[in-house]
Amino acid sequence: MGAPAFCGKAIPSTFDGERIISRPLEVCGQTYSVTLVNVGNPHCVIFCDPDEVDVCGAGKAIERHPAFPDGINVEFVKLVGANRLKMRVWERGSGETLACGTGACAAAVAAVENGFCARGEEITVLLAGGELKIEYSDAVYMTGDATLSYTGEINV
Repeated sequence: MGAPAFCGKAIPSTFDGERIISRPLEVCGQTYSVTLVNVGNPHCVIFCDPDEVDVCGAGKAIERHPAFPDGINVEFVKLVGANRLKMRVWERGSGETLACGTGACAAAVAAVENGFCARGEEITVLLAGGELKIEYSDAVYMTGDATLSYTGEINV
């Protein structure tokens, strides 16, 4: 996946600084501690209990927050064991999805940068659509299954 970027301008966001790690963001009267990671697309990672957050409400509000002029993907993440993360994701323009590879990478990177997981070790990210294995050392590496979720036809 390449090397992640943390600079506020690289996200892009209105946050100043080279590393946006565990910074406060007020949304709809609640303050979230956010870590911003760009792994080819922008992510806002929030450590919380993903089963106790209104993913749709908070996700949509954060995606469209003025701090993110181009929108942003939002990951709600909880450390559930040694190098194990549980994640729900709100993808910009799509809503909540079953899985997101770049989101899992951003979550693992944020977990390392926040001191929850160790750099260079395999991190398992548990998503509704399955699990992914992420390693973050000099760059970010992802492995996992790709599965067909839906099929359909368009009749014109």
